[in-house]
Order: sequence, then C-alpha cells, then structure tokens
Amino acid sequence: MTRNAAKHEALLDELLKDYTDPKDILGEYGLLKQLTKRVIERALEAELTEHLGYAPHVRQERDGNNCRNGKGKKTVQTETGQFDIEVPRDRDGSFEPQLVKKRQRRLDGFDDKVLALYARGLSTREIQGHLEELYGVEVSPTLISNVTDAVLDEVRAWQSRPLASVYPILYFDALVVKSRQEGPVQTKAVYVALGITVDGEKELLGLWLSANEGAKFWLTVFTELKNRGVHDCFIACVDGLKGFPEAIEAVFPKTQVQLCIVHKVRNSLKYVPWKERKAVAADLRAIYAAATLAEAEQALERFAERWDAK
Repeated sequence: MTRNAAKHEALLDELLKDYTDPKDILGEYGLLKQLTKRVIERALEAELTEHLGYAPHVRQERDGNNCRNGKGKKTVQTETGQFDIEVPRDRDGSFEPQLVKKRQRRLDGFDDKVLALYARGLSTREIQGHLEELYGVEVSPTLISNVTDAVLDEVRAWQSRPLASVYPILYFDALVVKSRQEGPVQTKAVYVALGITVDGEKELLGLWLSANEGAKFWLTVFTELKNRGVHDCFIACVDGLKGFPEAIEAVFPKTQVQLCIVHKVRNSLKYVPWKERKAVAADLRAIYAAATLAEAEQALERFAERWDAK
C-alpha cells in the first residue's frame, strides 16, 4: 500500500468511526451527502480564489479591482440524491465556475442514470419512480424528457454527419435485438455499417432500425451513405442475403462485393459431421488467414489431401 493510500484509509477510518447505522452514511442527511456538499463548496471557493488571484479574508484595496460578493444558493441533483450548495460570487459577475457551471442543476453521472433506465425501455413515469425509490431523488417527468431528448438530438446529428468520400473496406450486417416500443417487446433488426478509413482505423458510419433485414432496406442505407458523402469503396463485406450484392452495385457499381468469410465457413460446416467440425474449421482458417497467395494455395492443397475424399 502506498503512503497516499494509507493516508486515505486512515482518513476514512476517522470519518466512519462514529457511524454504525447505514442511514447515517447514505441517508437523506447522511455523511455521504454532507461530504459531497462540502467538497463541492470547497472546490468552488478554490475556483473563485484562482479567478480573483487572492485568498479569502485577505484585505484588498478596491481601486476598481474585482472582489468577492457573497454566495448564492442552488439545488443540484446527484446520483446520491439532491442537496443545496452555496456558490460564491464576485462583484463584477465575471466568475464562471467549472465544477458546477452557471444554470447547471445536475452533476455528472445523474444524466447517465436516467439514460441507462431509458435504454432499458422504462417509461418516463417508471424512471421517475425508480430514481425516487433508489436514490431519494424527486425529478419531474419534464426533466427526464429533456435529458432523453437532448441525447436523441445528438444521435440525430451523429447519424446525419458528413462522411469521408472513400473507404477501402465497408462491412454491412444486421443484428437481431429485442426492443421495447410503446409497451410490448418486439424483435427488431439493427442495420450496422462499419468502415475502414484510408488511415486503417475503424469508423461506425451509422445504425438503422427496421422490423427485419432485407435487401430493399439495405438499398436505402447505401443511398443515405452516398448522400452523406461516400462516393466509393473498394471492397464491401456482406453475408449471403439474397439481393445484397445487387443493392450495393446499384449505388456503388465499382465496388467488389466479398461474402463474409465467417458466413462462408459456417455454411461449409453444415456439411461436416459434428465430430470433425473443429478440425475442418482449423484447416479452413489456415487458408483464409494465410499472409500470401502462395501460402493460401499450399494450405488449400493440404486441405484437399486430407478432406476431399470425404
């Protein structure tokens, strides 16, 4: 244990030595809330000192210099509940706190809790009750809607952002997920477009939701990508969905369509007895994972010698 860690342990022991009831620590007026409040207020005081250039209780000549001007009160929401804090002010109003910004009412982490519940399909009223039950936080349905709406705005901006003109490789696939929409849980297809940039980095181009996977919907995805700036890609990796290659060629006619090797291997193994699937898969991997064409041909010959007779 480091020296700092030992100091922290000793400090915690000192703080908790008189607390035996969990409510005294986590309750409405417990140690955790009071400690959080004090830490925030101390940090805000330190920010104002940095802004003014002198510590509290230091006599300053006025001479037009800015100075402290009392404190204002505000209620903030946190993961452990809500409480009031005192925010120091300066006379000319130029102080801009960073820990709790002006007009900020929720500290980092609170919005994440709301969004996590929203992502699980809970309604606004259910989220409101859940937060109140677990954290003792009373929030209005309007606040919850504002949090989720703000994220939806960011999602829409991300989904419509401009893209690079060329991607060497694009991967297209659909994931089947369970989604709650207006009550019942439904099965949905999430269309995924993943690109490899000219710098060799992966970039998620977008996500689209539909009732099921089909080449017709993929055509709308390709058209949207083109409208967002993608003019060409060298290779498009897809599965064996009927009409998939034709949909790609309709929008990107010069793109080479390559069937996903995982789907190829999976389909090939359907014709292999269960006891031999691992061995066949290993020999197939030696072919498609080869570093050069010559190595792949040699691996193919070895595969033929071992398996062609069967």
